[in-house]
Amino acid sequence: MQSLWMVVASLLFACMGVCVKLAAASHSAEEIVFYRSILSLLVMFVLVRLRRVPLRTPHWRWQISRGAVGFAALIAYFWAITLLPLATAVTLNYSSAIFLALYLAVAGQRPTVGAFGALALGLAGVSLLLRPSWSADQMLGGLLGLASGVLAGLAYFSVRELGHRGEPETRTVFYFSLVSSVGATCWLVWSELHPVDLRSGSLLFGVAAFATAAQLAMTRAYAASRTLLTAALAYSTVIFASFFGIVLWHETLDRWSWMAIGLIVLSGVATTHFSPPAPRRQTVPQAAPAAARDPQPSAQRIGKARASKLS
Repeated sequence: MQSLWMVVASLLFACMGVCVKLAAASHSAEEIVFYRSILSLLVMFVLVRLRRVPLRTPHWRWQISRGAVGFAALIAYFWAITLLPLATAVTLNYSSAIFLALYLAVAGQRPTVGAFGALALGLAGVSLLLRPSWSADQMLGGLLGLASGVLAGLAYFSVRELGHRGEPETRTVFYFSLVSSVGATCWLVWSELHPVDLRSGSLLFGVAAFATAAQLAMTRAYAASRTLLTAALAYSTVIFASFFGIVLWHETLDRWSWMAIGLIVLSGVATTHFSPPAPRRQTVPQAAPAAARDPQPSAQRIGKARASKLS
């Protein structure tokens, strides 16, 4: 029953996507990321202080690079949501598991035969979803959605490396929120900042609130249930996003798009299944209390990484 927390998390992530799409009517993607990051930064600062996790880190280069890549992934994802059907944007973002497996292969972690098959299946799904018959506007959104998956996979790889070095997740999420806030602020200096009214303010707050609640539900799901089952249930976000897209915007997808979505989801679940266990993480004295509580396999850490990206 604890795996049902992942279903709750998936529903909340889909609700976040709905808020992003609605907020895009009055705010740009970089504005949404800015408000999202600022609210997350405040929450994470309080959480870091309550848990007494020191902000000083010996791996600041990894933290900054992870934050920069995560910020770029978030911009691309939110922008894709404004241009594509919600289910399509979410699916392309969830292709990150495919690209994470590729990064691990490049880093020297040899994939199994099953992993190779899952990667081929996922790449076929991506190609089918980005087929040339799309209009120009859809192609731009499709490329942005794919870019969010590529960048998110790289961000998960960085989170994985930080975990191996003993960095607590709360500190990693804090630095991601900090870098994203700084990046979005610099971007907005050269962009137009739209006024926030009651409706748009509620939607911007909803983006942050739904993502934070989803992260908590996802963390509980991975901590108290079977990792592979939980990872598979994470893709129910696509189902919820499809439902919201049909009900709220009357979005329709042809059979080829549904087939492509199915291939990508199946590939992500298979990639998680065939991923080898991660090596034990190092113990760092100042991070010992948080690090010692989380000796997780790679699939579990990947799940938390996805939550951290949206935090």
